[in-house]
Amino acid sequence: MTRPPPAGIEISTDPARLDVGVIHDFLRGSYWAAGIPRDIVERSIRSSICFGAYDGARQVGFVRVVTDRATFAWVCDVFVVESHRRRGIADALMSAVMAHPELQGLRRWNLATRDMHELYRRHGFKPAAADRAMEIRRPDVYQRAAAAGAQGKAQP
Repeated sequence: MTRPPPAGIEISTDPARLDVGVIHDFLRGSYWAAGIPRDIVERSIRSSICFGAYDGARQVGFVRVVTDRATFAWVCDVFVVESHRRRGIADALMSAVMAHPELQGLRRWNLATRDMHELYRRHGFKPAAADRAMEIRRPDVYQRAAAAGAQGKAQP
């Protein structure tokens, strides 16, 4: 499914347009990156292909793709600010991700979500084989680092 952005919304991969303040504010309050320090957000952006959705100069949406640009991509940090939800912006962002020239021909795409399964199904994602997926999970890593005075450096 290819969905163009709604009227007045532009999708861009230009890193110079990203509003790190908007991205950090959203992510630090999210269920998946609660408390994330700004320097970690900045480092993650530098190491990924990022997509911003803009209403004029204002950033209203974001997707980050971690990839080797050859075999896999991990779609993460997807959000649309509250004032712009239910307008098709998330679909337009995902359409831009799936059409990006550096992300064609990949063998595997992954993501994790608690509540947006229908969005990702519309773009070809299916539930993963549970017996194959493995992870190391440290949901409190940012809080532990802050409590230890590590100034945002992740603790094992």
